[in-house]
Amino acid sequence: MKTLFVILLIFLNLPLVSQDYDKLRDNMVRRQIRSRGISHRLTLEAMRNVERHLFVPTAQRRRAYDDGPIPIGYGQTISQPYIVAYMTQLVNPRPGDRVLEIGAGSGYQAAVLGEIVEQVYTIEIIPELGARAGKLLSDLGYGNIEVVIGDGYYGLEDQGPFDAIVVTAAAEYIPPPLVEQLKDGGKMVIPVGSPFMVQTLMLVEKKGDRITTKNLMPVRFVPFTRD
Repeated sequence: MKTLFVILLIFLNLPLVSQDYDKLRDNMVRRQIRSRGISHRLTLEAMRNVERHLFVPTAQRRRAYDDGPIPIGYGQTISQPYIVAYMTQLVNPRPGDRVLEIGAGSGYQAAVLGEIVEQVYTIEIIPELGARAGKLLSDLGYGNIEVVIGDGYYGLEDQGPFDAIVVTAAAEYIPPPLVEQLKDGGKMVIPVGSPFMVQTLMLVEKKGDRITTKNLMPVRFVPFTRD
């Protein structure tokens, strides 16, 4: 019977032993995130609190805290933990903030933001992913996160302006509607560049009528798709 159980686990691509996810998550924060310069206290706390393994397919849970992205279906991925933390720190989220995310995917980035801010709106263009993320976030008690199915290019004008916008898909240029929906003093982080190639992660800041952009680092994100 034990042999049959082991064979079944291998067939299903599941781990043969139970994982200490709390320990793995703590190691992830210490070795992959804090050691690389992430120092924003609220970001570090959120990365420790959110159970990343719940946001990846069951067969991939043994890799949930590895230093890399993981496929989640429909040609999409959950980003590398360091990149999630880096993008979160860049927009400097604070309690009371209202944040827009473009590209809900698994819901993980939204959950990290939801640990910190008052309200998160996250837009997902793939209905199946959006529905799955919405259910998971609801089941986990994130009443401050709303998942919207649709084209993220135009943002959510009726819910803006936003203190921060986090875009988790690579756009060929910065969408003007998203810039318009930033509050005065707001920040947006977005990968910009051609699909399926190395892109540039950019920080956009709005100060009155002045918009500034800063190139940060090379990245690879899935394409920003449109309806």
